[in-house]
Amino acid sequence: MNAPSPGRLVLLTTSHRVAPGQLSWPAWQALHGADRVLCADPAHPQLPYLREAGVEVEIAATPDAAGLVDFLAGGRTAVLVQSGEGDRRLTDALSRLAGSGRVAMPDLELLPGAYDLPGARLVDLVQVMDRIREECPWSARQTHQGLAKYAMEEAFELIEAIEDGDRDALREELGDVLLQVVFHARIAEDGAPAAGDEGDGGPFSIDDVAATLIDKLVRRHPHVFGDAVAETPEEVRAQWLRVKGEEKERTSVTDGVPVAQPALALAAKLASRARAAGLRVPLPEGPGPGPALLALAVEAERQGSDPESALRESARRYREAIRAAEGH
Repeated sequence: MNAPSPGRLVLLTTSHRVAPGQLSWPAWQALHGADRVLCADPAHPQLPYLREAGVEVEIAATPDAAGLVDFLAGGRTAVLVQSGEGDRRLTDALSRLAGSGRVAMPDLELLPGAYDLPGARLVDLVQVMDRIREECPWSARQTHQGLAKYAMEEAFELIEAIEDGDRDALREELGDVLLQVVFHARIAEDGAPAAGDEGDGGPFSIDDVAATLIDKLVRRHPHVFGDAVAETPEEVRAQWLRVKGEEKERTSVTDGVPVAQPALALAAKLASRARAAGLRVPLPEGPGPGPALLALAVEAERQGSDPESALRESARRYREAIRAAEGH
């Protein structure tokens, strides 16, 4: 004679990064087919959607493990809708029952009801930034102007990590640069800018920042998202600059070149813009090293070299030579 089935307990996991109610088909099948559906959290975000779908959910803040095992005996099925942290009290109690060796335990099944998509942790980052902005006295007082210097510092530290080839540092520094983006977007969400900040005062959020970037990327990649043809990197770059120029309605090739960037990079960017436009502009002359340095930067750009990176690499070697001379 066959022993009676011990039943089946389904632990249904969901992700807070996915909109409540967006569950997989196997999850809905398990919920509608279960003899009992339990949840320890009365504020679980899935509950309104489950009830709307006709699923009766029992709130069991302190579930009776032994009673649940007895109920499942005979082939019944129960689904436990778990919270984000899991329901340790029930699982620990079930483990103790199983360890006793005196109880026929139900089959235990872990069923993911929602999966995180790529980039899902960015949702967590936005939530963490919201809380920091609201509860941290220092962060709550920051403005775009006050944070500007950190954006520059983090960008330079990212460049150093790239040049060092340190992937652990690269991951960390990319995070620090991302923090600047999220922080500034959170400040902008608060509304009017602080005194000295430019802008019309209209609030915007990180979603607005992302939407603006997505629109820009789609517009400037018509060979990917449209019918345009660009088969070489040079054609892609020319197309990007053409679309960008149409968007900005610029009257000069120098429009949009930030003059606050390092001097060698500024000289190379201006030379690149002039060369791409077919302009032959004589270099300025005068006393001092400025004109000579400018000429070197323009020539390096013409040869396809980044003068800023080249000088930085030489400076790094010079730094190591100094340290060697010091006995390090």
